[in-house]
Amino acid sequence: MCNDYRLMVDVASIVEDFADLKIKIRFSEGAPNIEAREDIKITDIGPIIRPVAGASGEGDLVQRRWSWPGQNKRPVYNFRSDGREFASNRCLIPADGFYEFTDPTEKGKKRKDKWLFTKREEPVFCIAGIWRQTDDVGEAFTMLTMEPGPDIAPYHDRQIVILERKDWASWLDPSVSAKALIRPLPAGTLSVEQVG
Repeated sequence: MCNDYRLMVDVASIVEDFADLKIKIRFSEGAPNIEAREDIKITDIGPIIRPVAGASGEGDLVQRRWSWPGQNKRPVYNFRSDGREFASNRCLIPADGFYEFTDPTEKGKKRKDKWLFTKREEPVFCIAGIWRQTDDVGEAFTMLTMEPGPDIAPYHDRQIVILERKDWASWLDPSVSAKALIRPLPAGTLSVEQVG
């Protein structure tokens, strides 16, 4: 499952994408300096957008650690969404690509094949996430997962939840059923290319 994603766009582009959807972005901790990164890995800091209490149509962009320590101290970077509602602590994780890894097809190659997934005709997309406060690392987020859609099934038996743009505001509203928003994207929505 997803343990590496990409965000090459700047804060202004993210804010603009949300403004197109009539979602105002706040910066309760100040506008972050988000550097373009090819690889955001487990335990790295990444931007998330959380609901603003009592304000519909608004989100708060903050930077938090990706993953919190689980009971066995292993990082919880993916979390199964199957049958759950997530009535609190939802967040959107902006990205412009994510990676999956498969056994190498090239004979003698030691490293796994690395595949980059991007969303066709959308420079930024959002992954459904949740965040929590922990004693060990403070506030941290994780990505929700589901059964794979048609574009990902050939590469992995699970996938992260990629929300349709029209559902970003709904994900920030905990009164909207998560089950109604978590669904596979239609075939051909994602582009894939081998990058390693």
